[in-house]
Amino acid sequence: MGLVAVFAVARVILSIKPFTADDGESSAVAVVRDYLDAFIVAGLAAMLLVTFVVRTFYIPSISMIPTLQVRDVLLVDELHYRIAQPAFGDIAVFKAPVPSGGDDFIKRVIGVPGDTISIHGGIVYRNGRALLEPYENQPPNYDLEIKNYGIYVNGMRLDTRSANIPPKRDWASPNRIPAGFFFMLGDNRNYSDDSHVWGFAQWRGRFASGPLANTPAKASFAGRAFMIFWPLSRVRILQ
Repeated sequence: MGLVAVFAVARVILSIKPFTADDGESSAVAVVRDYLDAFIVAGLAAMLLVTFVVRTFYIPSISMIPTLQVRDVLLVDELHYRIAQPAFGDIAVFKAPVPSGGDDFIKRVIGVPGDTISIHGGIVYRNGRALLEPYENQPPNYDLEIKNYGIYVNGMRLDTRSANIPPKRDWASPNRIPAGFFFMLGDNRNYSDDSHVWGFAQWRGRFASGPLANTPAKASFAGRAFMIFWPLSRVRILQ
C-alpha cells in the first residue's frame, strides 16, 4: 500500500508540473508516467488479490510436520471455500472450536460429511479402507472411532463440554460424520491438537458444543493452503 501511494503521488506530480524541456526530456517524462501507471495498476491488482482471493499463513507449531515446518509461510486460497466445501485431503485453514487467541488452525481434512472414520493399530480407516498416508510423520498412538453419535478415543467418548460434537438430531447415522462437520488431523499425529482432542471442525454457524458453543464465536473455513511461499528453499505446491 505504501509503494502504491508513493507511485500515485509521483504520477500526480508528473501530471500537474509544467515542463518546458526539449522533446527528448518530455519523452522521458512520458515513459516514466507510463511505468508509474503500470506499477499503480499492478499494485492495486495485488492488493485486491491479497484482500479477497489469497492470504498468507505463518506456521507457528510442529503439528503439520513433515509437510509444513515451523516458520513456513503459506499461500491460502480464500475463494475456494466460498464456492465449495472442504474435500478429503485438503490442507485447510479454519476456526477451531476451542479458544485460540483469535488464531486460525491449519490441519488436513481426513473425514467429510457422510464418512466413517476409525483409527486402530496406528492406521487410519476412512469408509472402511486403510489410508495410505505418505505425509504422516508417525502412526497415531491412540485408537479412535466415530460411533453412537460421538467420537471415542481409546474407548472414551469426547466430552461435549470440551469438544465440538453435534447433538443426536443432527446426525443422519450414528457412525457417519454429520452434514456441515469435518474430521481434521495434523500430519504430526501424536503432537497435534486436532479432532481427536476437540471434536469436529464446523463449516458455518455457532459451534454445536464445546467451550465456544455459548459464545459469539462463529465457525468458518478461511481457505485452502496451496503453496509454501517462504523460505525460498522450501517453495513448492502443496498436494
